[in-house]
Amino acid sequence: MREEEIERLRGVVRDCVSKHLYSSAIFFADKVAAITSDPADIYMQAQALYLGRHYRRAFHLLNASQIVLRDLRFRYLAAKCLEELKEWDQCLLMLGDAKVDEHGNITDTRECNSMYLDRDGEDREINILSAICFLRGKAYEALENRAQARLWYKAAIKADPLCYEALECLIENHMLACDEEKTLLSCLQFGPEDGWLSSFYSCLIKKYDKENVVEAKFRELEQGGPNTKTSEKSVLCTLKANTDLLACKAEYYHQCGEYQKCFELTSELLEKDPFHLKCTLVHLAAAMELGHSNELYLMACNLVKDYPQKALSWFAVGCYYYCIKKYDQARRYFSKSTSLDGTFASAWIGYGNAYAAQEEGDQAMSAYRTAARLFPGYHLPTLYIGMEYMRTHSFKLAEQFFMQAKSICPSDPLVYNELGVVSYHMKEYKKAVRWFEKTLTHIPSSLSEIWESTVINLAHSLRKLKRYNEAITYYERALALSTRSLSTYAGLAYTYHLQNNYTAAITYYHKALWLKPDDQFCTEMLTSALVDESRQGIDPMVESRCGGLFI
Repeated sequence: MREEEIERLRGVVRDCVSKHLYSSAIFFADKVAAITSDPADIYMQAQALYLGRHYRRAFHLLNASQIVLRDLRFRYLAAKCLEELKEWDQCLLMLGDAKVDEHGNITDTRECNSMYLDRDGEDREINILSAICFLRGKAYEALENRAQARLWYKAAIKADPLCYEALECLIENHMLACDEEKTLLSCLQFGPEDGWLSSFYSCLIKKYDKENVVEAKFRELEQGGPNTKTSEKSVLCTLKANTDLLACKAEYYHQCGEYQKCFELTSELLEKDPFHLKCTLVHLAAAMELGHSNELYLMACNLVKDYPQKALSWFAVGCYYYCIKKYDQARRYFSKSTSLDGTFASAWIGYGNAYAAQEEGDQAMSAYRTAARLFPGYHLPTLYIGMEYMRTHSFKLAEQFFMQAKSICPSDPLVYNELGVVSYHMKEYKKAVRWFEKTLTHIPSSLSEIWESTVINLAHSLRKLKRYNEAITYYERALALSTRSLSTYAGLAYTYHLQNNYTAAITYYHKALWLKPDDQFCTEMLTSALVDESRQGIDPMVESRCGGLFI
């Protein structure tokens, strides 16, 4: 057969693959490989078999060819076949021996260097070494060796920053702490034309920085910074309405506690792309915080119908039952979600929270400990373990876990708030004040109602230290956030009472009792304040205005 006819058949195979006609591709690729015995044609045949899901046959074909030991492409495709067959140990053997250090740098590449590399590959292709590192990471993760998986994922993204899947695994599976994520991104070597990608990756990682820092990142990606080239600015402008970018922004709003803003953005995004799963997860979280049970019910029904085998679908069902306080059913569906995907962090947290809501501490702790083991870069499981210890008054143990959570994520204000609470319970009021003040400095956006309890707790701690004027200042700040808090009015009244300002104390006791008429503390202290005021005498100003009427 002439070379032109063979080349035409190769074109037919490529066309069949592009049109997803895999049986046709396998048929013609087999004939081309039989005629030429060329390694490139054997590889094309194996690729057609792989795409047609004939994994065992594709592996046999590749393994039978002697070139599998010399060409990285052959070895990688053979390992991919073993991945699909779930033969993970054999997959690692096929990929060969290599070593990686704790920073994700490959230290032993002798075997890779001895292999034939695809010298016809184009510059825009992802480095084959990066793909091999990523596959090693997947194999180790499947074998539950998450420490090695993390190192190989880091090696993959370092070998080629275009290997997004490696970064996705590191981020979604919470394998790195906040600082580790930033360090990894800072050492990636992007091409001169990939500046936009560096900015995009910086928006994907955990976002606990100050509001102006995070907003600047989004603004740079949407509009381009002062050092951005003109050609890149056109790319950035087209990304302004990109769903992935807006989903990152919604995630940031959720972390800031701006749940309504987050919910509105995710609702808008899901109208454009109703099957964007990352956005769906953020939407469910915002709906949970806002108590939108009807929205959760509709989302759960649609997800179960469209994706019955996905963990996210059953997680949504669990969220609905948790929202309506049916915790037994919530646990059942969170558990089903974790059984479908053992690396779904949100489902493990939901599972633990459903137990904690009914004060079943041992089961809640078990779920949180599993999450802490599976997701070493995720601080929330450790934080929740500390909360459970605090609930049972094991304050020293609680403090240890809060400090551990702080080491994983030193910029989350919630961690500092819990450290303040546990210090308050241990009567270490100076330490409590320090932690609550740190909480307020770490809040990324402007102070909102969700941080009212922190302001009140800081005021309580200052009152315990007899710093009454400072305490009153923070109570008043709390009132500016919410005017319907019994604790604020009671604390303010008691502080004025301690300063012997009985008139102000009586006023605020009355306001507290207007919110809760049967509050025992305020009732007793109001009586005490009235008695104390009567003993002190009438305010001279009142007496002068009344013309001595009370004398």
